[in-house]
Formats: sequence, structure tokens, C-alpha cells
Amino acid sequence: MVKNPLKIFMLINCLGMYDWSLSAKYFLNIYVFASTIQNSGSQRHMHFIKKTLNMEIFGCFALTEVSHGSNTKAIRTTAQYDPTTQEFIINSPDFEASKFWIGNMGKNATHAVVYAQLYTQGGQCHGLHSFVVQIRDPKTLLPMPGVMVGDIGRKLGQNGLDNGFTMFHNVRIPRENLLNRTGDVTPEGVYSTSFKDVRQRFGASLGTLSTGRVSIIGMSVVNLKLALSIAIRFSATRRQFGPNDDEEIPVLEYQMQQWRLIPYLAATYVLDHFSKTLFMDLVELQLGLLQNDKSIRQAELGREIHVLASAGKPLASWTAQQGAQECREACGGHGYLAMNRLGDIRNDNDPNCTYEGDNNVLLQQTSNYLLNCITDRHQDKVRIESPLESVNFLEDFKDILGQKFMISRVEDCMDSSVSLAAYKWLVCYLLRESFQKLNQERKSGSDDFEARNNCQVYYCHSLALVFIEHTVLQRYHKYTHHASMPASLQPVLKRLGALYGLWSLSRHMEVLYQGGYFSGEQAGKMIKNAILDLCAKLYKNLWATVLQGSKVLERPSWWREFSSYKPTVGSLKSKL
Repeated sequence: MVKNPLKIFMLINCLGMYDWSLSAKYFLNIYVFASTIQNSGSQRHMHFIKKTLNMEIFGCFALTEVSHGSNTKAIRTTAQYDPTTQEFIINSPDFEASKFWIGNMGKNATHAVVYAQLYTQGGQCHGLHSFVVQIRDPKTLLPMPGVMVGDIGRKLGQNGLDNGFTMFHNVRIPRENLLNRTGDVTPEGVYSTSFKDVRQRFGASLGTLSTGRVSIIGMSVVNLKLALSIAIRFSATRRQFGPNDDEEIPVLEYQMQQWRLIPYLAATYVLDHFSKTLFMDLVELQLGLLQNDKSIRQAELGREIHVLASAGKPLASWTAQQGAQECREACGGHGYLAMNRLGDIRNDNDPNCTYEGDNNVLLQQTSNYLLNCITDRHQDKVRIESPLESVNFLEDFKDILGQKFMISRVEDCMDSSVSLAAYKWLVCYLLRESFQKLNQERKSGSDDFEARNNCQVYYCHSLALVFIEHTVLQRYHKYTHHASMPASLQPVLKRLGALYGLWSLSRHMEVLYQGGYFSGEQAGKMIKNAILDLCAKLYKNLWATVLQGSKVLERPSWWREFSSYKPTVGSLKSKL
């Protein structure tokens, strides 16, 4: 994790390409369970990490309960401190408070990081904290006394992963098993914490969730890679119909097939870069935690990564969900055949939309952050800026809202800077509309809970999505336009960025016209025509890639003629 952090990222993804159940079992034990102990605990917990790495114990992460998933504050498992024995007593008040959906818990986990409400003498509750609890004997895998544990049964996908449940009845654990980075209890039962703000302590205690969400972004990208590799290769070889009865052409030559698949290919490249860079941002945050960095920048970095991961997971998992289904349909009847994996890819991706936070709920975290940015700007006159610079453009909020779409030719839409300008306007416009809607709800007598609830559809939900789409595209644009990018790669990578930007932007056409950024029918037509032109250009790049193979070959004499050739109805085979 220190010498080459991307190695573990690539290992998890490679295992996932083979089988996500295998990857999840490994990841949940080594990375989630062990990293939670490392990031939330202290030196007294290092023996758990050593045993995990030696495979002496096998771990899981137990937060979700039957009745509570997204609303983590309402978790009902309790940990009552007993000063006479210096132990915590873990209890599940009823079945609805049982831990549920916990990966690795069904059959194999011996230990769990359990989230519970911490109580000290006098019934005082100090909120949600995490504890290391042994749930099985490592030698026999039989449940420990007071622990009821088992498998929840078959799921829609990832059935190689043993998702389980557990209930605790007066299970005693040593005081030292409390992961004490955010709060601790003395032997006498006195609670202490370095956090003055309860919300900050709560946020810090759930910091590990960003790790899971960042990982799910990478998992979703891998599913896109798998599905598109299958669908595009199939489409390049599958022949149907043609200009005459004697000649059939590959279905990838049809504009419809290009329009269905190539935008998802562009999304894969853009999201892949975002996934890797956000992972490296997370590594920076974790190194700061290990070094006990208490700076303002460290706190703001954690907050920003939480915001980006909370919106990045919905964007990536939904894109993979829709892309896998499109790939399945684009392969016709053969796409429905189990051996071709598209059904498994789709089903194994599906839980990415739900676990580590329901997508629609998570987006509220991002929109709340953006609304707070603009509120602070109005009230306290502070600059809008963040460590990763994802919100810095909002400092020009008023100027951006005064801009209009001024492009007059399709050729001028072939760079992602066009989409970025439109996205900046979109974010500012929806932020203004959401801010005004929220104030209207409050003025009409709604309390804060009801006001925010009434601002989600068409406002805050859309705001969070366009913000993350802008962030993802901004990172890819910076990457492809950097001087270090080889000149031979720039054209095709820039086209992928331009296509992703326009394709994603086309879904917000109504708002662009509604807010006045677009006017007249030409703007909408131009975006659509540019998308089709980019699909056609990238289709030619695809064929060039097939012809070159995996090596960069010296271009033959006929290359110039071929590279200017746009297949329409004639087959490439006869052309060559």
C-alpha cells in the first residue's frame, strides 16, 4: 500500500475479472476488515492485523442490520461497558437489529468489526463505535458462546460470497477491543474523545466507507470492460444483412450498433481514469491518518473524497448496469447464453448500486456538500475551494451563469472542453435552483428534514449527478491534454473524452434549454450530430486497433488509404 498502492487496486480488479465472489472474499478480509482496524484502531490492535495477514483469523465488516442500512446513525446493536470486568457486553435487542448482508460472515469469518451504540454507566449513549468481536472458533468454525450466525441464502448474483447474519446475546469482549481512534473508555468506565463536534466524530468513525465506495467504482469499471470486450468483439465478427443478397457485413458497421456500444466504451476509459486517480487520493488520505495528520487540509481532503465517492459510486455502478444490459441486447440471442457471461456480469454488478450505500441516498451527501459550499459563500464570504479542486470553479458562479452555448459548427464540438463548459454552467444552474427551492420550502413552513426531502427530485439529485459527471470529465480532460501524453495517443483519447462528454450531456438537454444555455434547434442537433461523428471516427480507430494487434507495427503503404476509408456498406474484407 505504501510502495506501490495501485498493485492492490489491480489485484482486486484482476481477481474480479475472474470471479467477483473471489475478489470480494479477499478484499473484505485483507482490505476492509484489516484496514478498518488499522485506520480506526491503535497500536493495541496491531495483533489482529498480523493474524489477518497470516490467515490465522478471517474477518468481515458488520455495519448493516435487518432494519437499518443507509441510516447508520440508527444502528441498534449495543455495546454496554461493564467496569467490574473491564468488558463490553454486545447485544442485539431483537431480530431487526441482527447484522445482515455481511460478506464473509455466512460460513468463514472468525472475527468481525461490529458497529454498535456504545453505552457507559448510567445508560449514557456515546453513539456509534466499532469493536472487534470474535464470532467463530478459528479451528472448528463453530459459533462462539452467545453468537447466532449463519448464511442468508442465495442472491441474484455473487453466490460464491457467503453473505451472513448474526445476533449477539450477552457476548463479552475485552475493553481493548474497542477501536479507539475516535473515542475510548478508561478501565473505570469514563468515556473520552478528541472530537468536540459529535458529527465530526461520527464522520470519522465511518471513514472506512469511502474505501468501499472507491473500490466499487473500480469494480463497476471492470464490469464495463468485460461486457464491452465481449460485445464489441462479437459485433466485429457477427455478420447480418448487407447491400445485396451475396454480401453480409459486420453488425459493428451499422450506425445503430456503434451508437449503442461506443459511448459506453468512451465512458469506460473516462471512468477508469477517475477510478485510479480517486484511489490514489484515498491512499494520500490514509497515509495522513497513519501519520496522525490533524491539519485542516487533511480533514477537508477526507470530506471531499467522501463527497466524490458518494457520487462516483452511483455514476459508475449505474453506467455499468446500463452498459451491461446494452451489451447483452446488442449480442442478440447469443448474448442471453450463460456461457457468454453477460448475464453474470450484469447480475454481479447489480449489488454495486446498493451496498456501501444506496445510490439515490448517497447522492444526497454530495448535493448537501455543494449546498453548504454556496451557503458559506453567501453568509461568511469565504472562498469556495477544496484540496482536490473539484469545487474551485464555483468561485466564478455568477460569471458562469451568464455564459451561453456559442458553438456554430459540429467540428468545433470535437474536444471535451465544449462539454466541460456546458457542465460548469449546468452545475451552477442546478445549484442555484436547488438553493432557491430549499429556501422556498423553508419559508413555506417546512422543517429542515421535510424541506430537503422535497428538494431531491429534479433538483438535488440532478445536481449531484451533473457535478460528478463534470468532475470525472475534468480529470480525464486534464489527463489527455497534458504535455506528457504521447502525441500518437492524444487524438483517439481526446475523441473518447469528447464523446463521453457530449453523450452524458445529451441526457440533460431539457435543463440546458430550460435554463437558457441552449437556444434554437441547432444546438441540440449539433450535439447529436457530433456524437454520431465521434462514434464513426472511433469505430475506425477500433478497426485500426484490431489490424495492429497488441504491438505498434510499422504502418504499411496502404495505411493512408485505409485510414481515410469510412466503411458504409462494403465489407472491410473485400476492401483489404
